[in-house]
Amino acid sequence: MSAKYDRAITVFSPDGHLFQVEYAMEAVKRGTTAVGIRGKDSVVVAVERKATAKLQDANTVRKLVQLDENTSLVFAGLLADARTLIDRARVEAQSYKLTMDEAPSVEHIARHIANIQQKHTQSGGVRPFGVSTFVLGFEGDNPRLFQTDPSGTFSEWKANAVGRNSKTIREYLEKNFEETEGRETQVLALKALTEMVEPSSKNIDVAVMRKGTQAVYLPSEEVDAILKELAEA
Repeated sequence: MSAKYDRAITVFSPDGHLFQVEYAMEAVKRGTTAVGIRGKDSVVVAVERKATAKLQDANTVRKLVQLDENTSLVFAGLLADARTLIDRARVEAQSYKLTMDEAPSVEHIARHIANIQQKHTQSGGVRPFGVSTFVLGFEGDNPRLFQTDPSGTFSEWKANAVGRNSKTIREYLEKNFEETEGRETQVLALKALTEMVEPSSKNIDVAVMRKGTQAVYLPSEEVDAILKELAEA
C-alpha cells in the first residue's frame, strides 16, 4: 500500500502519513544510542560509541560537536545528514552573532535546525534528514536541553534518549529521573545508557557541559570508574 505514496515527499497517504518522514525516523531508530540529561548545574550526554575499523581514528566519528562557544550538538542517525545540519547551524550561529553582537540562545539554534528539517518534509527535490539531535547549552545559569527530529518538531527535555532502543531507555528515565548535580548527573546518564549498551568505556562516550565552558568528554578512566561503581552497587 505504501508503494503508491512514498515516491514523492509531498504526497500524503490516505491515513495522513508522509512515508518518507517515517523512513527518516526509522534511520534514527537504527542509529547509535544517545542519552541526554539536564542537571542542576550541567548537561550530560552519554553516547554509544560506534564500532570503528582497526586502523580508523575513532575521534573522527564522535557524536558530539561544538556549534559555538555556548552550544553543542549530539546526534543519532545518518552521519552525512548530521554533518549538513551541523554546518548550517554553525553558519546561523556566526550570522546571529555578527548581527546581534551576542551569541544565539540554545532555543534559537534548536529552532533553526528544526526549521531546516521541517522544510525538507514539504519541498520537492529533497528528502527528510535521517537525524535526531540534542542541542545543549546554557542560558545564564540555566542548563538547556532541546531535541529535534526528522519531522521538524523540537522540544525541551529534562532527560531523553534517541537512537537504537531509545524507547526502553526513555521508560527507564521516566521511572528513575531526579534533578541531580555534579557527578550524580553523569551516573544517571550512564545508568540509563547501560540498560541497553554493554558497560565499558570502549563502547560509551560521556560528555559534560558546565556553565561558561564548552562540552568536554570525560576521560575513559573516569567513565570506567563510574561503571565499576554501578556494577558493585
